[in-house]
Amino acid sequence: MPREYVLQNFSAPVDFKIDYAHELNEQQHAAVTAPPGPSLIIAGAGAGKTRTLTYRVAYLLEQGIPASRILLLTFTNKAAKEMMRRVVALLGYELPELWGGTFHSVGNRILRRHATAIGYPEGFTIMDQDDAKSLLNACLGETDTTTTRLPKADALLDLFSMAVNLREPVVKTLHNRYAHFAPAEAQILALHERYQARKKATRMMDFDDLLVLWLELMRQDPAVLEKYQRQFQFILVDEYQDTNTLQSELIDLLAARHGNLMVVGDDAQSIYAWRGANHRNILEFPQRYPQAKVYKIETNYRSTPEILAVANAAIAANVHQFPKLLASSRPAGVRPVLVPCQSAHEQSAFVCQRLLELRDEGVELRDMAILYRSHFHAMELQMELTRRNIPFQITSGIRFFEQAHIKDITAYLKLVANPKDEVAFKRIVLTLPGVGNKGANKLWNLFLGPDAAAERPWAERVKACGAGLPKKSRTAWPQLAATLEQLSAPESQAEPAKMIQSIYEAVYESYLQANYDNFRNRQEDIQQLAIFAQSFHGLEDFLSQLALLSSVEAEATQNVKDDERVRLSTVHQAKGLEFRVVFIIMLCDGLFPNGRALENPDQEEEERRLFYVAITRARDELYLTYPLIRITQGGGGDIMQRPSRFLGEIPPDLLDPLELRSAANI
Repeated sequence: MPREYVLQNFSAPVDFKIDYAHELNEQQHAAVTAPPGPSLIIAGAGAGKTRTLTYRVAYLLEQGIPASRILLLTFTNKAAKEMMRRVVALLGYELPELWGGTFHSVGNRILRRHATAIGYPEGFTIMDQDDAKSLLNACLGETDTTTTRLPKADALLDLFSMAVNLREPVVKTLHNRYAHFAPAEAQILALHERYQARKKATRMMDFDDLLVLWLELMRQDPAVLEKYQRQFQFILVDEYQDTNTLQSELIDLLAARHGNLMVVGDDAQSIYAWRGANHRNILEFPQRYPQAKVYKIETNYRSTPEILAVANAAIAANVHQFPKLLASSRPAGVRPVLVPCQSAHEQSAFVCQRLLELRDEGVELRDMAILYRSHFHAMELQMELTRRNIPFQITSGIRFFEQAHIKDITAYLKLVANPKDEVAFKRIVLTLPGVGNKGANKLWNLFLGPDAAAERPWAERVKACGAGLPKKSRTAWPQLAATLEQLSAPESQAEPAKMIQSIYEAVYESYLQANYDNFRNRQEDIQQLAIFAQSFHGLEDFLSQLALLSSVEAEATQNVKDDERVRLSTVHQAKGLEFRVVFIIMLCDGLFPNGRALENPDQEEEERRLFYVAITRARDELYLTYPLIRITQGGGGDIMQRPSRFLGEIPPDLLDPLELRSAANI
């Protein structure tokens, strides 16, 4: 058994190579030099969290703690490598024995040594997402789907993964978070068992197994547990607010012997409950570790005092939090600007005009970002940016009109407008169960007919396809065919918004539910597409504009480097980034905060944390915008929008209101 370095404190004299008091501010220094025992570091946005962790590792090493006795857990390989690089730079020598990496990489390292204890060979294979999908599809191929339509492999893998990380049975996760899959409960549970057995039989693990089997190993083998409890005498965890229940159990188990656990995070930036993160882990840390010392790091090196004043006010209303007050190390700047706009179009016009003005003032496009709660909020903005030839990139990598579900819906519209559109037809029939590429080719030939030059009635076309359908598709085809025939009527094509709604309700909703775990978000996208279509005069006008805009966008940006584009991003994807100028758009109740979140106080608090994260991305300038009027779905006219309740929680004297007199002035 390795020798333990049991230290009650760090009182022994040490000839430090690093002048910690000089290198760190007072709050950082207190955290870095904390005595042994449990510690919670609440590091506010832009307060030097990575710097604090890096110097803590260096401090432990200078105290004489061997590198092999330190475990540093992070969420990304990039973060782990950056911290290791900084520690090496501080100390001047390599640290091959230091255990640092993501939860999954450390789990893999331990399982490679001990997997035989839980029935796996040491030479097991780790599956990536595509491998896992292929294996699950193989299991699906052995499942009877004649009575119930099962979700696709991607959606099932999301369900199984969520259950693992929440540490709850699949059936509970199914009913709590994936209720739209409930009709197939029996088949899904049987499929989960088959998938688990197939992984073990083929000596394969997916990414979740690297954590859940690591925990299982330590719980089942006391010798392995004792080995690593003894070895890891000092454990440090980055971004602790993002840990889920499984990760929290792993950490607590490893730290149980020595109790030298330092977790670093910001409860005000816990925004990932939707993917399993447990906000209670950080909030309840002092209860789980009554001896824990709590250190707050509140000096912000990123934003101006004016922006931080808004951030502090924005998060103050949350009840469940560690109170903190960010203070800027920077000189005074300009007050954040509040911009009410008449409509989403006027909002987009204002943002684009201000982008161009800022660029003329010397701010590069890459230093500006437009943030929003949901992807569809930027739909009008993407159109306006394209019209004005302002290059942009989207953090998610997919523009609104390029998303799979949006392209599926527009495929129906394209086929109605042009019955010889082979690409649109094949995209539609590939959504049918049992239809692959070969089947799509066969159906296309039947749909087109023997005389390609002839114009055949819709009824004739769809009837011809019936003979080529696989058994699995025969129940779905009549509804799809009837929908296409109904949409082909001239009076239907006059209203593309109603066409979109008909497609969704008649044929696409069931497909969306069966194929995507986040179908509600995609449903919102389709609803917003229908609202957007109301401003066009007929199907041809709508499709022409989409095509022209896509073409202009591709032409305008093909020679533009990524660092010469303005950034568009959801707030979730912008976490960890910073920009000189930030616009936060669509700040309306029901949009930001999200309407579904307003029914649950915990979810509303997470929405407020999301707003706080958005604000703290800005370094120099911040613009908060919202439309006063939005078009409603179904042609019901315009409705007044209520400004986000979060705006009402910010004292008016912290914001500089900007009145837009008319669209002509933008």
